[in-house]
Amino acid sequence: MTTITFDVDPSAFSALRLSPAEFAREMRVAAAVQWYAQGTVSQGKAAELAGLARADFLDELHRRQVPACQVTVEELADEISGV
Repeated sequence: MTTITFDVDPSAFSALRLSPAEFAREMRVAAAVQWYAQGTVSQGKAAELAGLARADFLDELHRRQVPACQVTVEELADEISGV
């Protein structure tokens, strides 16, 4: 596993009311949710990146009001028409 290290001003922890460990976890989950919402990664890969079970990742998507189903209108129309 690769470790990524970067500097964070201590005021960020107090502003968000998070410990450094909580901050790191939040960043990991937030990045995975964002990449999933953008369609960059699959739901399963996003859950893995977030360090969560898939069911817990789905709960996180719901909590953050991100749709769990990432299908475009065009993809849905194609599927309905049988293309």
